[in-house]
Amino acid sequence: MSNRVQLKTSRELAIMREAGRIVAETLALVSEHARPGVTTAALDKLAYEHITKRGAVPSFKGYQGYPATICASVNEQIVHGIPGPRVLQDGDLFSIDVGAFYRGYHGDAAVTVPVGQISPEAQRLIDVGWQALNAGIALVRPGVTLGDLEATIQGIIEAAGFGVVRDLVGHGVGRQMHEPPTVANWGERGHGMKLVEGMVIAIEPMLTAGDYATETLADKWTIITADHSLSAHVEHTIAVTARGAEILTLP
Repeated sequence: MSNRVQLKTSRELAIMREAGRIVAETLALVSEHARPGVTTAALDKLAYEHITKRGAVPSFKGYQGYPATICASVNEQIVHGIPGPRVLQDGDLFSIDVGAFYRGYHGDAAVTVPVGQISPEAQRLIDVGWQALNAGIALVRPGVTLGDLEATIQGIIEAAGFGVVRDLVGHGVGRQMHEPPTVANWGERGHGMKLVEGMVIAIEPMLTAGDYATETLADKWTIITADHSLSAHVEHTIAVTARGAEILTLP
């Protein structure tokens, strides 16, 4: 893979909007069915059927050997949880990450949703994740540095008393699911690459209710908080335009 950022043309962005729309639809569908008593495998099947019905291919399935359509991460699982027989329980936090490959381009987004009734602190974790993501998106425009986004996200999460995961980052999106540049959730204002019109990036805050240290489970995919505290993950694919940010992963 080239280390150069691949700027997107208006034609490419039109295709990526559709890829993003498929992702958003899939996230909404899976979120709606994420209830107590449902298995993560059943939700994965639902996602696969919707993505393929829309004429796209799941981005994650087969990627470096990953076996499923969605990443289904519960409670202390931050990302890359593999769907299976696990049954969602009342009070769980469920993070859903979805990618769709459509006409040569990827869309990528994630949400964390409550299963049944969750604690106020768990809800606050989700809310702060969205506050951080939205604040980062609001800064997106040509000339702003990645460090400006990263420091803003970090500041909001840490001001709320939560941890910012250091081992995982956002990324560019396009013909490849992971392209340059790297988009961290911590940084220093004024540092890093400047945003340019035509860039497409996935901004994805990952935050924890406790320490930010992580561990990887024996399946070599599922990444959890080392202290087993709750985590949340939210993400949108964003195009940098002359007018600012365009969120590509909207229904």
